[in-house]
Amino acid sequence: MVQGAAGSASSGRLGLSSLGSCLPSSCLSSGCYPSGFAGSGVWLCEGSFNGSEKETMQFLNDRLANYLEKVRQLERENAELESRIREWCECQIPYICPDYQSYFKTIEELQQKILLTKAENTRLLLQIDNAKLAADDFRTKYETELGLRQLVESDMNGLRRILDELTLCKADLEAQVESLKEELLCLKKNHEEEVNTLHCQLGDRLNVEVDAAPPVDLNKILDDMRCQYEALVENNRRDVEAWFNTQTEELNQQVVSSSEQLQCCQTEIIELRRTVNALEIELQAQHSMRNSLECTLEETEARYSSQLAQMQCLISNVEAQLAEIRCDLERQNQEYQLLLDVKARLESEIATYRCLLEGEDCKLPPHPCATECKPAGRVPYVSGMSCAPAP
Repeated sequence: MVQGAAGSASSGRLGLSSLGSCLPSSCLSSGCYPSGFAGSGVWLCEGSFNGSEKETMQFLNDRLANYLEKVRQLERENAELESRIREWCECQIPYICPDYQSYFKTIEELQQKILLTKAENTRLLLQIDNAKLAADDFRTKYETELGLRQLVESDMNGLRRILDELTLCKADLEAQVESLKEELLCLKKNHEEEVNTLHCQLGDRLNVEVDAAPPVDLNKILDDMRCQYEALVENNRRDVEAWFNTQTEELNQQVVSSSEQLQCCQTEIIELRRTVNALEIELQAQHSMRNSLECTLEETEARYSSQLAQMQCLISNVEAQLAEIRCDLERQNQEYQLLLDVKARLESEIATYRCLLEGEDCKLPPHPCATECKPAGRVPYVSGMSCAPAP
């Protein structure tokens, strides 16, 4: 409808521009202009108005006929323009701003899924790292137990060697005892043979009595020696067993203390390694979270930047449209004021014409340009007017 108003205003300008052609030649030659543009209701010009009332009525009749014809023409043009504007508005598709809410919801759902997937990946990474730590712990324990087993096996091998040495020593002592027993038997046998030989030689011929000490009991002596050797062997065996037990206990104590220290050190190392791995995992999780948040921030900034650019573009378009509408309104207001001036002038002319027809005593100058031109103020410019004030 703005374009329709503009079309009507332009048609009104055409009607105003053609009014100048309805003036008499005397007015055109003397440089007159309508008084409606100067704020009065009569014609003002530089020349004089010469003629009768009949000529004035004829002039007003012609002007009224031209005015009515022009009004009908403007109405036809206005109706035609309104029909064109209506057809154009019906053909135009109204601009609908696309609704991105569904896309925003989909994007938010996808972002939530991405965050959940990242959290699940982080949890799986933590589980994998915990499994790795547990495997390292079991591997360390296995290596520790394997080292302890090797130490115990080496101790057992050393003890076996000592046992073999003691067994050999025992065998040597037993061999010595057997050799001494055999020597004792040989001595007894030789003694008996010698005694028998002497008895056989002497027989009953000689009876010798010897005042000597009682004979020595060799069996008793041998038994005593055997007891002494057995006691000595037993003492040696006990001493060796005591020394072996002492050395074994000391070695076991050293092994236990060393294993405890090693276990403590390994436990501390495992705890420190676990702490380091946990801190590294947490650092990686924080890095991944920071990267995801940075990506989300960049995506959000890009999305809102694009939305802001679209909004600014829409605002610029709306401001441009508002500026155009404001300019059109100002122009239409000016044209409306001009039309009001023309309407007032025409109404004054029609009133004058009515007064002349009714025969009232309306004194008019003898010619439309009889009075002196006195502009009452700034004369607005109307396009198409052929009359202008004389220099």
